[in-house]
Amino acid sequence: MTNELIINKPDDMHLHLREGELLSFVLKDTVRQFARAIIMPNLKVPVTTVDLARRYFEEINGHGYDFQPLMTLYLTDRLSKEEIRKAKESKLIHGVKLYPAGVTTNSQEGIASVDSCFKIFEEMEKNNLPLLIHGEVNDHLVDIFDREKIFIEKYLIKICQNFPSLRVVFEHISTKDAVDFVIESSKNVAATITPQHAMLSRNDLLSGGIKPHNYCLPILKREKHQKAILQAAISGNPKFFLGSDSAPHLTSQKQSACGCAGVYSARTAIELYADIFDKNNALDKLANFSNKFGADFYSLPHNESKIKLIKSNYVIPNELLFKDDKITPFLAGQTIHWQFSEISQ
Repeated sequence: MTNELIINKPDDMHLHLREGELLSFVLKDTVRQFARAIIMPNLKVPVTTVDLARRYFEEINGHGYDFQPLMTLYLTDRLSKEEIRKAKESKLIHGVKLYPAGVTTNSQEGIASVDSCFKIFEEMEKNNLPLLIHGEVNDHLVDIFDREKIFIEKYLIKICQNFPSLRVVFEHISTKDAVDFVIESSKNVAATITPQHAMLSRNDLLSGGIKPHNYCLPILKREKHQKAILQAAISGNPKFFLGSDSAPHLTSQKQSACGCAGVYSARTAIELYADIFDKNNALDKLANFSNKFGADFYSLPHNESKIKLIKSNYVIPNELLFKDDKITPFLAGQTIHWQFSEISQ
């Protein structure tokens, strides 16, 4: 039985840090565990240009941590080919994020028509700049549990066929359909996997009462989909890598008449993944999933510093006090069985 694990310091390839005081509050949880993170651009004023990305980069770096934010641009109808070339030349931008308009938090300025973006995809392909996709249709006539599947059928197949050299990250996959699509696609298509989609099904959201702190988008699906996500995570297939999609919201915003979508997992992210992999006899696969596969896909060097995890029970706090409110972490009050211990030199 393994009671201690030392791995290269991991990367979080899908992270929401927000801005201002909230950024300052949540950032410390991520930098404790992760060397780098792909930073989502869906702020209240979206990060749509290289100049805005640089400003956001400086805000994050201004906290003085040994941490590298990997910046992205928010894809809108106004994004130009010139800005794509500028992004590539900047060395600051590591991808462009596609949000169909209205599908999730701060996505109202996203894309109304994916087909209208093909000229931008062509320029991204030429410049070897990855496309990061929130893969759900924004059609209110489509059942919320089917929106990822329909996005694959309606848009993603077409994107990958028309732009075979474009690197595509299918973010926070939540269905067996997505797993199958990624496996069957070329080496230029990969996916991030969150702890909630690997651990929970829609019963954990709706059975016995609504659990607002398990509400995220894409929404949790049937158990057969959760099992497919789990198997993809622990498979050792380099197409699947860690992306927590940790997304902080105030508890008052989650526990409301129209609660926000988002799970705050950054408090114990790598411990959660260690628990998942250990329970499924795949602890030896965690290092590659959490560091190597994502870095390789994004053409980044592997981290050389290391972290230590020890097998020890830990009760996740019920709440994290923030100003006059609080944040409820993912699996609040529940016991996990691995803890971050220290950086091992």
